[in-house]
Amino acid sequence: MAYQKLQVSQALKVAPSDTVHIPDPSTKVISGTTDATTANKLELSTATFLTDGIQTNAIVYNTTDNTAAYVTAIDSDTVLSVSVDIFATGEDFVIYNEATIGAVLYVGVTGNASLLMSALKDKPGTVTDNATSFVGIAAGAFLPTQVVGVAATGTTATDIVALW
Repeated sequence: MAYQKLQVSQALKVAPSDTVHIPDPSTKVISGTTDATTANKLELSTATFLTDGIQTNAIVYNTTDNTAAYVTAIDSDTVLSVSVDIFATGEDFVIYNEATIGAVLYVGVTGNASLLMSALKDKPGTVTDNATSFVGIAAGAFLPTQVVGVAATGTTATDIVALW
């Protein structure tokens, strides 16, 4: 029996979000660990955010608790404003400048997934406004579709990895 062989060169653990798209891992700008806590801010006293090439609408992943936000403003070299309050002191983060144009997904733990397909990425509204529900995804399954977002609402599957 013939089968399709999936060949990937990049992978990124997905942080489900009702508003934030999956980032393009090739646009990674900086990573670090927060050292202060202010609501809706990412603070790092040793950062150089103004000269690092970070853009407004860059995607910030909190890799400690697997959450995501957009950069809404570059306040200073050491402070970024973010769209969602996702940080506490001592949490790890990665910043990417662009969203993906589409990724195939791997699902590690059985459940449902609410996905934003790549054809709908520019449609007005949030990820959840335009999502398609996939029900009963088995553990270890690949979803051979082009996805740009995984909504937190309606997604019970976990350990989701985006593949390119």
